[in-house]
Amino acid sequence: MTETAATLARQGNPQDLAHALHSARSDTLSLFAALQSTLGHTLQVPQQATLNPPLWELGHIGWFQEYWLARNPQWRLGDRADPDVARGVPLRDDADRLYNSSQVPHDSRWQLPLPDADATRSDLARHLESSLQRLQTVDAGDDEAMYFFRLALLHEDMHHEAGLYMARALDLDDADLRWQQQPEPGARDELEFDSASHCLGHTGPGFAFDNECAAHEVAVPAFRIDRRVVTWRDYLPFVESGTSSVPRYLRRDGSTWLQRRHRRWQPLDLDHAACHLSGFEARAWCDWAGRRLPTEAEWERAAESEPQRFAWGQVWEWTASPFAPYPGFRPHPYRDYSAPWFDGRPVLRGASHLTQPRMRHLRYRNYFTPDRSDVVAGFRSCALQGG
Repeated sequence: MTETAATLARQGNPQDLAHALHSARSDTLSLFAALQSTLGHTLQVPQQATLNPPLWELGHIGWFQEYWLARNPQWRLGDRADPDVARGVPLRDDADRLYNSSQVPHDSRWQLPLPDADATRSDLARHLESSLQRLQTVDAGDDEAMYFFRLALLHEDMHHEAGLYMARALDLDDADLRWQQQPEPGARDELEFDSASHCLGHTGPGFAFDNECAAHEVAVPAFRIDRRVVTWRDYLPFVESGTSSVPRYLRRDGSTWLQRRHRRWQPLDLDHAACHLSGFEARAWCDWAGRRLPTEAEWERAAESEPQRFAWGQVWEWTASPFAPYPGFRPHPYRDYSAPWFDGRPVLRGASHLTQPRMRHLRYRNYFTPDRSDVVAGFRSCALQGG
């Protein structure tokens, strides 16, 4: 687990941030180049709810950075900034009409008159240069002034991971080989915890997303939780029992299970974390196995209390907790990040093997609808009460 990288992203000094912003942009451009070489000059992808046109994604990343930094006269105020303050003129006159995800309907993005790839890359270079010039004026330890730089950095990392989901969903060549899934060896033994109070949420200095804030004490009853996530070796007997359909990306050839990767079928490593499972599939396995999904408080307590034994980071992990505001929630200036999604969808905890290491943070709350199987998500389980 790379907690050091996560700490640098959330609490590092301006020099750390400058390096990370360069690194994120390199990731973005490398992935885009890989998509362009495979999809061709038009970069066309199917119009689906889980995808965005790659050219729109690229422009949106630059627009977001410019909107919250170069065009934001209150950027030094951090999460106290007025989200509706009048913005400066964008580098590209029609940038808001093209790239503002709060105002541009998803399905319309395939019909927008987007600048071509070369022009978009040029815009991104200018946005980054402008951001780095501002960052040079920030003092170390000024968390408020670094807030929007950190937000822009982690926003770009999120889009990078979403781009990798898209590449995999379209069965394109894997565009990033640096963060690979590793086997989860050994039995799915349990960690046992007595009932206790746990402080759920962000405390202390540094960056936090608004839905992580308002830390509060919660009572966590005694529980037993898997030390590691469910692997294919654990999951496939459920499929073979006829209780579940075959997960996407898998097929069976006689007694051998195969996985679709790099446009061909390869033997499935049964000791890898079971992934690309929906929240519904995770709950169904638990019902079949006489188990249950953990709450996010149980997950966080186990991860924090047993950092050497509680293995996480191979797949995002479905929990039993609905994505909801913590008591005392206050939205940060990027209003669309959390509040619109407090609709009962489940929280996912952890990280995946496609997550940029600096994004990995044990208090990070991810959230997708439980029908999604394009996300690199799996799960671990808890014993039933009294089981």
